[in-house]
Amino acid sequence: MDVMLTHLPEDTVISGHTRDTIVKATTLVLTLTGGESTSVTITWVLSLLLNHPNVLIAAQEEIDHHVGKQRWVEESDIKNLKYLQAIVKETLRLYPPGPITGIREAMQDCCIAGYDVPKGTRLIVNLWKLQRDPRVWENANEFRPERFMTTHVDFDVKGQNFEYMPFSSGRRSCPGMTFGLQLVHLTVSKLIQGFDIRVAEGTAVDMEEGLGLALPKLNPLEVVLSPRLGTEFYECL
Repeated sequence: MDVMLTHLPEDTVISGHTRDTIVKATTLVLTLTGGESTSVTITWVLSLLLNHPNVLIAAQEEIDHHVGKQRWVEESDIKNLKYLQAIVKETLRLYPPGPITGIREAMQDCCIAGYDVPKGTRLIVNLWKLQRDPRVWENANEFRPERFMTTHVDFDVKGQNFEYMPFSSGRRSCPGMTFGLQLVHLTVSKLIQGFDIRVAEGTAVDMEEGLGLALPKLNPLEVVLSPRLGTEFYECL
């Protein structure tokens, strides 16, 4: 947004739209695209944590160590929560907010896996399949956040590694990526810091996927929250 404001003079008109209209439209796109997919991603994170209680406990212990129980976790703390970041990365690998990319176009003739692709061909990449490819990812269908602290520690979400690009890659990657990630990290960290989270005894969270551009869960996630901080910390919520 800052870059756009810097490069758009006050008298800018694009396709008949003034600078103010362009700014408002871009803000709306960022908010909408970062909103629905963010809530869906948070739901997947919590679902995976509930089905892997050892990971949930480890994430809570990390927050307790770096932040403690005398204040709420803040955005400035996220950089120190490496395990939490790995949990989010692994969730985005298994359940990318956009399971397929937008339309791309081949810039030149090429051959992919034995298929001749002429210049100008419209292409769509299946990110869901790409990020679960067993030829690339060991135990590809298993939830293992530790892989992003060991074998894939240098991988980020910005699409620089073609094995892992949950928000697509290049100039047409998701415009709400940064905004959405901030919300996911902060919301999840506050939830697991402030509450013990569980489902009904003896049940596991159903991980069946529904239909939609943002890859939602088929069935809603229902949880029971129990406070794990002092009562004074919930008065401001």
